[in-house]
Amino acid sequence: MSTTVRPPVPPVKVEEKLYQNRYMVDEGRPHVRIQPHDTASPTLRTLVDVCPAGCYSATDDGRVEIIPDGCMECGTCRILCEASGEIEWNYPRGGYGILFKFG
Repeated sequence: MSTTVRPPVPPVKVEEKLYQNRYMVDEGRPHVRIQPHDTASPTLRTLVDVCPAGCYSATDDGRVEIIPDGCMECGTCRILCEASGEIEWNYPRGGYGILFKFG
């Protein structure tokens, strides 16, 4: 009985796996909104670094903006800003949002 030796499988980058996911944008109805602010709080600034989808960005004038297209709906921002109420977070309507592809 012979044994077949298979070559090692190269590791897959996280970005390549995330690229397989699909996102249905609900035009004009974002599921995450940042409350109006002149200067971002430390919590909002943290979202720029911790959002796994990179939806948050800092502007030159000290504010934080969000582009929810591509949001993975993980809830990180929801948890961080729960006490301060600086964001409004809801699940997207049915049929919209992230569609995870496994495999």
